[in-house]
Amino acid sequence: METVIIVIHLMIVIALVGAVLIQKSEGGALGIGGGGGFMSSRGTANVLTRTTGFLAAGFFATSLLLGVLASSHRGERPSSILDKAPAAAGAPATPGTPAAPGATPAPGTGQGGVLDQLMQQQQRGPAAPANPQ
Repeated sequence: METVIIVIHLMIVIALVGAVLIQKSEGGALGIGGGGGFMSSRGTANVLTRTTGFLAAGFFATSLLLGVLASSHRGERPSSILDKAPAAAGAPATPGTPAAPGATPAPGTGQGGVLDQLMQQQQRGPAAPANPQ
């Protein structure tokens, strides 16, 4: 259902862009539409204006319909990654989930990163300078 509406929406968008580009500008210098043809320039303007209006109405209708369909599916999928976060900030993190900000992992758990190792080295004190070779 959504795919069909999206395809119709895209066809309306392409037709709307084409109808707007064909119209004559206010100054008349940039317009593509000419005076020669089976319709007068005034009749062509009326047809293009009405066509643009119908296409714009179709565009708004399909946009609203797609918005309603997207909001109806919101209950099935999580709307934010914050919904998956642990409830308490001080609660221990289970494997595979990130720890809370400011929480330090227990030693020997394998969750220490490079920054944790650097902090541990700073707490131990400066290392002896290496001898040049």
